[in-house]
Amino acid sequence: MSAAPFRIGSVRKAWAHTVGALALCVAAVSAVQNPPPSETGLPPANIDAGMRLFRERCAECHGADGRGVARHDLTRLWAAGATDAQVSGVIRSGVPNTIMPSSSAPDDEIRAIVSYLRSLNTVTGEEPSTGSLAAGEKTFQAMCATCHAIDGRGGRLGPDLSRAGQTQSRQQLTTSIRTPNMAVANGYRAVTLVTRDGRRIRGAEKSEDAFSIQIMDTQERLQGYLKADLREIIVEPASLMPAFPAERLSNRDLDDLLTFLSRGAAPAASRR
Repeated sequence: MSAAPFRIGSVRKAWAHTVGALALCVAAVSAVQNPPPSETGLPPANIDAGMRLFRERCAECHGADGRGVARHDLTRLWAAGATDAQVSGVIRSGVPNTIMPSSSAPDDEIRAIVSYLRSLNTVTGEEPSTGSLAAGEKTFQAMCATCHAIDGRGGRLGPDLSRAGQTQSRQQLTTSIRTPNMAVANGYRAVTLVTRDGRRIRGAEKSEDAFSIQIMDTQERLQGYLKADLREIIVEPASLMPAFPAERLSNRDLDDLLTFLSRGAAPAASRR
């Protein structure tokens, strides 16, 4: 007998607790009066490592871009007066009486995450844009819009890219496009579910608990399954997003695409 998906809404109640925990976390980091200036960021290699760690460990609650909860924007922590040391302290100690736990990660990993968060706070478009906005829009429509959306237009299987250029540097976006397997955010990890009658359902894992798992399949349908009704859950090592090396996306086309993303433009269909 095949497994039947149950209603997604019934397994989402735990997210309310996550939202409350994040609000307390950001408040704890931001409530410092006249803090001293914080340190400069770590080298780019450490920022890239921090991006991978953040997406693996933090993005499920905080969002892949650090803006996971309304009115509590992790890309504005430093502007609100936080320092590297204060953000590190919250990550290390957690927030008491919430679901945000303390961390026993090595110091260099926490420093890398802080460096990545600082980079989100300091992306200002200082890197030159030399590509064509119109050509970048065409590239996005041809190669990205099936899975990614901008301003509400496009696919939902991958992260929304409406603000990608404002929250990530061109180098970070390049890494995500060229080698997506380096960092897969929680909520977008590829899984294949095998039902007891042998059917295979592939998609992006959205949430999981001891008894159930919820995914968005490759047709963008949200589905939930009781684990008791599944034969196997296969967590795939690779991202659902294919890699775009230079042979598949030339440097010129990539530059055009980054220009389009960095300007936060909507596809023509949305503007119409």
